Amino acid sequence: MNKTIRRASVFSLLLVLALLGRATWVQAYQARALADDDHNRRKTIAQYAQPLGDIIVAGSPVTGSKRTEGGDLAYKRTYKGGDLYSAVTGYGSQAYGSTQLEGIYSEVLDGTDTRLKNPLDALTGKRSAPGNVLTTIDPAVQKAASEALGDDKGAAVAIDPKSGQILGMVSSPSYDPSTISGTTDGDAWQKLLADPDKPLVNRALRQPLAPGSTFKLVVAAAALENGLYGSVDEPTKSPVPYTLPGTSTVLKNESATAPCENATLRVALQYSCNNVFGKVAADLGQDKVRAMAEKFGFNTGKLDVPVRASKSVYPSGMDKAQTALSGIGQFEVTATPLQIAMVSAALANGGELAAPHMVSKVTDADGGTLEDFEDGDMKRIVSSSTASQLRSAMVTVVEEGTGTNARIDGAEVGGKTGTAENGVDNSNTPYAWFTSYAKDDSDGQEVAVAVIVEDSGSAASEVSGNGLAAPIAQKMMKAALQR
Repeated sequence: MNKTIRRASVFSLLLVLALLGRATWVQAYQARALADDDHNRRKTIAQYAQPLGDIIVAGSPVTGSKRTEGGDLAYKRTYKGGDLYSAVTGYGSQAYGSTQLEGIYSEVLDGTDTRLKNPLDALTGKRSAPGNVLTTIDPAVQKAASEALGDDKGAAVAIDPKSGQILGMVSSPSYDPSTISGTTDGDAWQKLLADPDKPLVNRALRQPLAPGSTFKLVVAAAALENGLYGSVDEPTKSPVPYTLPGTSTVLKNESATAPCENATLRVALQYSCNNVFGKVAADLGQDKVRAMAEKFGFNTGKLDVPVRASKSVYPSGMDKAQTALSGIGQFEVTATPLQIAMVSAALANGGELAAPHMVSKVTDADGGTLEDFEDGDMKRIVSSSTASQLRSAMVTVVEEGTGTNARIDGAEVGGKTGTAENGVDNSNTPYAWFTSYAKDDSDGQEVAVAVIVEDSGSAASEVSGNGLAAPIAQKMMKAALQR
C-alpha cells in the first residue's frame, strides 16, 4: 500500500470512529435532554397521546381531556369551571406550554413521571397511566370569593390557620384555560396577552403591591415582641400632628376626629391611626421592623405553595422618615394577598404559622400516594401572648372600628382594613385591602383571609377597605366556617 492510500485510509477510519463516538454520546448521554427539549415535537405528541390525569377539587376533577379531530396530537386539555379555578390550575396548552399546577406536575399528569412506572412498564417502555393532583381548595370558598369579587380587579386568598391548607385562591379578571388549550387558539392567546388588566397574572401570588394599613399588624407585633409597649392597651407616645423625622411633612390620619393622639395600639388599629404606626416604626428602627416582617415571610424568595409566590418586600437602606412611612405599609413595602393572609393566619393560630399549601396529595392512577403534603408544618412567629392581644385588637376593629362589614353572627371575627396609595402623589385609584380571621367555637372551624381590590370602578374618594374588600372577606369566611 502506497503512502497516500495509507494516509487516506487512516483519515477515513478516524472519521468513522468520530461518527460512532458522536452517535454513542448522543444516544447514551444526550438522549434524555433531547427528549425533554420543549422544541422537540415528539415530546408534545407523546404528552397528548392519551388522556391526561386530573387536578382534583373536593374529590371531583376540575380538568379533563378531549379527543381532537385530526392532527398528531390525540387529546387536548379541557376545564370545568375554568375561569373559577384558573388561579389554581394554571393552563395546559398544546401551543403555549403549561403553568402553575399544570406545569409543576406535568409529568405526573401526562404519565411520564418515573414514579408511575411499574417493573413491567420499565421493562417494556410502555407509557404509564397518568396520575392525579389533589388540591386543598374548598369549592364553596372558591365560589364565594369569585362571586364576591365579580368584575372588580383584585385577588383573594383563604387559609386554614391550623393546617396551612389554602381553601380558596381567586384572581380577577380571570380567564378560561380551555380557550387556549389547543393549537389553533392564537387569537384567544393574543387577546389575553393584549388585555391591560393582565388576566394571565395570578394576582393572589404573583402581584405584590403596597399593603397599606394591613401592614400595621406586623408593626404592632414588632412593638410588642420588642418591648416597646407592654400591651395593646398601653398608651403610646404618638403626637398629633406627627411630623416625619427630619422633614416638615406631616403624616395625616384618615380621620381628623379619630382619637389618635397617644392612642393605644388597640385604638390605633381600630381607627387606623397613621401617626401611631409611623412613629412606632421610626422608634423601633427599620432593622427590628424588618426582622418581624421576615418572620411572617417578607423578603422570602422561595415561597412555594407549590406554585412559587413573588417576593413580598420590606426594604432596607431607609432613613427615619422612610421607615415611618414603611410603618403604614407605604414607601417601598409590597405584599401579595397570600403574604397578608399568612399574617392573619399566624395570629389566629396562637402565633404559629402553618406552611401554606394548596396540594394535599399527588397520586398514581390507582390512588397510590406519590407525594403527601402533611398539614401543620409549624413555625413560631410571635409569642402566644402577642398573638392573643392582636387578635383581641382585631376583634375591636370589626366590632367597633373600620372593619364592621366583616361581622358574622355567631363567630369571632377580627380584621384590619387598608387603603394603599397608588401612583405618584396617589394619582391613581387607591388599593382597598382587608385581612381577617374567623373562628366558630362550636365546631372548631377557622379561616384567615386577605383581599385586595385594585380597581372596582369607584371614585378614589369612595375606596376603602371596609367598603370594598371586607364584604368579600366576610363571604369567604362565612363559606369556610360552614365546611
